[in-house]
Amino acid sequence: MNAAKTFFLIVLMTAVLVVIGQVAFGKLGLYIAIAIALVMNFVSYFWSDKIVLMSSGAKLVTQSEAPELYAIVANLAQRAGLPMPRVAIIPEDTPNAFATGRDPEHAVVACTEGILKLMTRPELEGVLAHELGHVKHRDILIGSLAAVLAQAIMFISNMAMWISPRDSEGRSNPLAGLVIAILGPIAAMLLQMAISRSREYDADAYSAHITGRPDLLASALERLAAYNQQAPMRSAQPATAHLMTVSPLSGGGLSGLFSTHPPIAERIARLRAMPVQFT
Repeated sequence: MNAAKTFFLIVLMTAVLVVIGQVAFGKLGLYIAIAIALVMNFVSYFWSDKIVLMSSGAKLVTQSEAPELYAIVANLAQRAGLPMPRVAIIPEDTPNAFATGRDPEHAVVACTEGILKLMTRPELEGVLAHELGHVKHRDILIGSLAAVLAQAIMFISNMAMWISPRDSEGRSNPLAGLVIAILGPIAAMLLQMAISRSREYDADAYSAHITGRPDLLASALERLAAYNQQAPMRSAQPATAHLMTVSPLSGGGLSGLFSTHPPIAERIARLRAMPVQFT
C-alpha cells in the first residue's frame, strides 16, 4: 500500500509541476518543468535526508554528544527491529521532532532542543516511537519526496509571479501568473495532505504498540500542539511541515485549512481509547 501511495504521489506531483510549467511558460516551460521534475525526483530519492536536515537547520550528533537521546533511539530501534538511525538535533526552542531518509538503512531521527527540555523520558519515547513508525512503514520516503517536489512546485509558481506567462500569440498574461502563483502551492499542499494524514494515525498506533503507553503519547501530543500554537518553529516551512510529529505552523488561515496533520484532538482521542499494555 505504501509503495502504491508513493508512486501515486510522485506521478501526481510531477504532473502538477509539468502542467504549471507549460501553462506559465509554454513549450519551453514544459521542457523546463520536465527537466526539473526528473532532476528533483532523482535528487530527492538519494539526498532528501540531507536537504530536509539542511532546511530545518538540524545537526547530526554522536552518542557522546547526546547520550540520553541516543540511548532512547537505540532502544526503540532495537525493539522495532530497525537499524540504528542517525540522530540529529534542531536548534529550536519550540518542541517537535521528525524522521527522514529514503529507507530504514538511511534514516535520520531529529528532535528540537525544546522537546528535549520539555518532555519527560516516557513522553519522549512515545514521540520517538511515533517517528520510528514512519521509518518502519517507509513513510519517510514518500514524505521526503513530497517535501522536495512541493518546493519545486512552489519555486515554479513563484517564478510565474515575476515572469508573466504568455498566451498563444506571445502576449503577456499577468493574471495567469497570479492564478498559478496562488493555485500551485495550494495544489502541492493538498497532495501532501491527502497522503500524510493517514500516515500520522498509523505512526501513532505503532508508537502505542512499541511502548505500550498510548496515554503518554497522547499527553505528549497535547503539550506539543499547545507549544507549537503559541510559538511556531522559526525554521518551519510549508513544504516540510508534514514531516513533523505535530504541525509546526500556526493553525490560522490556510495553514489550518490545509494542514497535513489530522486534527490533534482526533489523534489524542484515538490514543486514549487504546489499552495501556505496560505501566
